[in-house]
Amino acid sequence: MHVSDFCTRSVVTCRRSTPAVELARAMRDRHVGDVVVVDDHDGGVRPVGIVTDRDLAVRVMANGFNPERFVAEDMMQPNLVTAFGSETAFDVIWNMRTHGIRRLPVVDVHGLLIGIVTADDVSAFLGQELTALSRVAPRQVEREQARENA
Repeated sequence: MHVSDFCTRSVVTCRRSTPAVELARAMRDRHVGDVVVVDDHDGGVRPVGIVTDRDLAVRVMANGFNPERFVAEDMMQPNLVTAFGSETAFDVIWNMRTHGIRRLPVVDVHGLLIGIVTADDVSAFLGQELTALSRVAPRQVEREQARENA
């Protein structure tokens, strides 16, 4: 299954100039732990960064900085790692593990944002697949018994 089949399509986004306080409010109001920073591009939006609740807490608040003085561009992670919608869960796991990140914006072949995939999304997907796999053995027994009774 492709990442585009199980990623979250409703992504909270902002512009580079969005103040830190607005980011925190958006995270609170939308019950998310990140906001994807985007630029307009060819009728869509292209992700250029991501700001997490951890960025706000560790990079701004814990250092005693005034959040009123920070905007998304000041806090977003450099070298944004994304996933193509055509990638698999295992590609995403490899990227998350390699880069030490838990969230990947998902893009189409043109680099435009189509969703976001988190470690929780991947865990839920894998859990569903394992549950489906656990149902194979009982079905095999049912088939054998039906054959014996025929």
